[in-house]
Amino acid sequence: MTNDSTHATSAEVTAIDSQARGPLCVLLASGLAWLVISGVLGVITSIQLHTPGFLADCSFLTFGRAQALRETSFLYGWIANSGLAVALWVLGRLGGSPLRVLNWAVAGALFWNLGLTIGLIGIGTGDMTSFGFFQLPRYVQPLMLIAYGAIALPGVLAWSGRRTSGLYASQWYGVAALFLFPWLFSAAQIVLLWAPLRGTLQAVAAGWYTQSLWSLWLAPLALTGAYYIVPKVAGRSMPSYDFSSLGFWTLVVIGGWTGGRHLVGGPVPAWIATMAVVACSMMLFHYIVVALNLRIASHGSGTAIRFIRFGLVAYSLTGLLDALSSFRGVAVEWQFTLLATALEQLGLYGGISMMIFGGIYYMVPRLTGRPWASGALTSGHRVLVSLGVVLLIVTLAVGGWTQGDELLNPKLGVGTIYTQLKLSLMIGTAANVALLAANLFLLVNFIRSAVVCCGTSAAAESAFRQPAALEAHAS
Repeated sequence: MTNDSTHATSAEVTAIDSQARGPLCVLLASGLAWLVISGVLGVITSIQLHTPGFLADCSFLTFGRAQALRETSFLYGWIANSGLAVALWVLGRLGGSPLRVLNWAVAGALFWNLGLTIGLIGIGTGDMTSFGFFQLPRYVQPLMLIAYGAIALPGVLAWSGRRTSGLYASQWYGVAALFLFPWLFSAAQIVLLWAPLRGTLQAVAAGWYTQSLWSLWLAPLALTGAYYIVPKVAGRSMPSYDFSSLGFWTLVVIGGWTGGRHLVGGPVPAWIATMAVVACSMMLFHYIVVALNLRIASHGSGTAIRFIRFGLVAYSLTGLLDALSSFRGVAVEWQFTLLATALEQLGLYGGISMMIFGGIYYMVPRLTGRPWASGALTSGHRVLVSLGVVLLIVTLAVGGWTQGDELLNPKLGVGTIYTQLKLSLMIGTAANVALLAANLFLLVNFIRSAVVCCGTSAAAESAFRQPAALEAHAS
């Protein structure tokens, strides 16, 4: 049994958890289902990189479409559903009262996933946009925007109607994610799809959206849970907490200005890329503050804190490498290589997803009133997903380093270069298989835990320690 399961009987179960159990489990189940689907697509696209003939006769799963399907289901399926579940739970707990209008969240989740499903069918049939992180057909995006508002409503009400006088860092990041994504998503729809900008301005807008999605939505969703869980599990107050507000505002104000780093050497005014280089360097302050605040994660034990600890290291490393890769001399070799893919996976899988995994492992026993159904599946998931992430990033980085040097050699053709990368790409496929197996473990474990929860009696819930008051202490 894991530490989380062993100590589950001392976990607090509040009225907030009991009342929000069903809606939050719907979001978590949806997120985990999309994670497995994106894992299957990840294995397919990984195989196609070293074996181009794989599924070549299936137009729905040609490499370009399968890659867009994988990326979209991962971002808008897995991270959106699960990240919002963690954020709503944290905002409810810190607000000090049960979440309200949860029926809106359930309806929003159903329509969000319906819109995503229709969008993925559209992508598979070739009806997609050409922008990274934004391939969904434009006819489903208004529906998803409205659905997101419905999901976010309980969190907004928990924040605006909170019973505590102060605000915690967890609340800053959670509320920022709830408010900033609709602005990003609607602005991108206008300038890229409904009234598209012309010429190079379109590339600038696409780069802004891609980077802002990371800085203003994905990172805040992950940090909401991390800032709440780490001090609780470690049993210590956060050092340098006074600087956390500066780190937050650095992310919100500066994060969106780093999008020009994708355009270094492109046909855009030089000041755009230069400003992005400066912004990436300034963003290091945010990553340093997060590392200083949450370094107490090294003192905790249990599955949740281990995932968050891994995620924090990957998140900080992503910020450092983002700043390094934005410099023109480095971008010459890193752009358009597997190194860029390795950096993306380091941030999305190693950083964001691992912190969300930690949030799920901490939250579910408190929602269900019971420990996880299987300690073996929990341990198997942690080991396999950690191994898969490290193996994937290292092999992509090694292959990308070789690729960057060889692409600058005019005597070598692209076909020759990719032949030399075949071993790295095949190891990358093995890493994707490990990640898929790991996430299947988590999905099965969650389903078993949720089924047990359906039969939970009042007597079973009373075995958990009931706090004298609803959550109101520092995150």
